Formats: sequence, structure tokens, C-alpha cells
Amino acid sequence: MAIAELDRSAMERATARQARLTKPAGSLGRLEDLSIRLAGMTGQLDPPLRRAVVFTLAADHGVSAEGVSAYPREVTAQMVLNFLGGGAAINVLAREVGARVVVADMGVDADLPAHEGLRAVKVRRGTESITRGPAMSEAEATQAIDAGRQMVREEDPDVALTGDMGIGNTTVSAAVICALTGLEPAVVVGRGTGVDDDGLRRKQGAVAKALEVNEDAIRRGPLAALAAVGGLEIAGLVGVILQAAEMRRPVIIDGYISGAAALTATAMDPRARDYMIASHRSQELGHKAVLDRLELLPLLDLDLRLGEGTGAALALPLVRASVRLLNDMATFGEAGVSERA
Repeated sequence: MAIAELDRSAMERATARQARLTKPAGSLGRLEDLSIRLAGMTGQLDPPLRRAVVFTLAADHGVSAEGVSAYPREVTAQMVLNFLGGGAAINVLAREVGARVVVADMGVDADLPAHEGLRAVKVRRGTESITRGPAMSEAEATQAIDAGRQMVREEDPDVALTGDMGIGNTTVSAAVICALTGLEPAVVVGRGTGVDDDGLRRKQGAVAKALEVNEDAIRRGPLAALAAVGGLEIAGLVGVILQAAEMRRPVIIDGYISGAAALTATAMDPRARDYMIASHRSQELGHKAVLDRLELLPLLDLDLRLGEGTGAALALPLVRASVRLLNDMATFGEAGVSERA
């Protein structure tokens, strides 16, 4: 199934209605543009956005053993249990905005207990260190992508939100971004969980080494690059994005890690980008470069750098509001208000 082009007829109808609403043209700014884009994505002026699902995918990374994070590797599994217990930031925000959180073990380096809220789709227990060769095989990356696709098919959301968890995943995300854009690590690698100057130098060195040792794989294309320097949760999010786009469902992209997945999905199918909504600009150094490459403007700028899907959840009310404004505001004719002379 291919990703369809945006519905231009629906966008024209939305544009025409925006011009008739009781407000000066353009006075609702980017909310007007967003409502028009949503019409193009869904083919509807009033798309249902009630079933919102945050896909929070978790995995571990071999590179975490090289001092690139302020937190130990065990935190990944511990945070998955926190998600399942409803105690994490994404749980709080999802409850506030009426979204469902789907937690998936894509590659956590632990035997997690069975739980009705956990999607146990582990491809392997963590990846290899990207500084010594490929993180995983292309077959494993494909398996993770397929798992992400399957979750979207099963959940059938009106709107998909991307989220992540994985100690070390800002390092591998930086490597993916560098691999796909050609940017240097110095302008992409940030402090992630809050590493000190020595930790930042280790991260930059790890990304530079990963790009060097995996150079041949990176040249083979986006899937090979993802397998070489990426992570299993990033691959799963690629599947989430591609499947949602195929189903004509908007995808609210979270921050840095989700941005690496969005870049990869767009490299695999450029039409996927049409279905993306950038929730926020992360505090992470290279996120602006990601948004620039995707040509997406973020809805929020709150200095967030948590992940989990938190930025996407915060943006959801704005996405819903744009649709309500388009459909529920009166036109000049309906309200008996004089139009601009």
C-alpha cells in the first residue's frame, strides 16, 4: 500500500471556508494552515481526532556502555515499568489530553514481566555498539519497522503520536541524523540526559567513530543506515510513521529521537513527510537541523528534552483546536457580520 498524495480538493474547501470565517484573514496564524493540512491528510474538513494514541517504544543501545549518558542502562527497563504503572510524564500528559499510551518493548536489555499494557515485540536484547560496527542487521531493523506498522494497524488511531525510551538513544539518533544529512557531529550531538563536558566529548567521538566504521553501510541507503547506526525503537517509530501515513492519519512527531525516525521515514518514502506535524522544538542541539530538513515548523518551543511522547501530547490540543476552529466558527454570512470592505 502506497502513501497517497494530500487531498488537494479537501484543502481547497478548507481554504475557502477559512476565508469566510468571522475573523481577519490569517489572524489565527498557523492554526489556519494546520487545519488546511489536516484536511489534505485525511480528506475531510472535520476529521475525527478523538482516538489519539502515543506509541512509546523502548530499546537499549550498546553504545550506552561508552559513557554517553548520565544514567545507567538499567533505567530503560525501570522506566518501562514506570510507564506501565502510569507514573511517568507521558502518562500524566496523556491523561490530561485524552490520549492512550501504547508501551512497546522493541529491544530492552532485560526480561520484562508480562503486563497487559506492554507490547512484547522484542527483536533482540539491545543493539551492538555503533562504534564497532552495525547496531543490528537490516533484517532486524525491518522486523522492528514491521512491528511498528502492526501496532498502528491494531490500534487504528485517528491521530498517532510518537514517543521513545532508551538510554543512549540521543547518541544513536545523532548518528542517524548525521548519516542522513551529511552534517558533522559537532552541530548535531547534544547533551541528551545532561552529560557534562567530558560526556559530550565522548558522545561526539562515538558518533564520529560510528559514521567512520559504518561508512559503507550508510551509503547503501536509509534502511542500511538505520541498521548500522540506529536503534530498535527508532526503527519501530519509522514503522509507526509510515503506516499512519499510509492510512491517511496525521502523525504528531515528538522531539529528537522521533525526529531521527521521521527523517528516516521520509528518506524511505518522501510522501510520509506530508502527514507529519512537528509538535515542538527540542532543546537538543541538532533538532533544529532535523526540522529544517523536514521543512516543518514546530507548534511549541518549551525547551523540552524528555522524549516519551511528551511534546507530542502537549501539541495535541492545538491540533484538535485547529479543526474545531475551522468547523465550529460562524461564517460572516451565518453570523450576520459585515465583511472587510
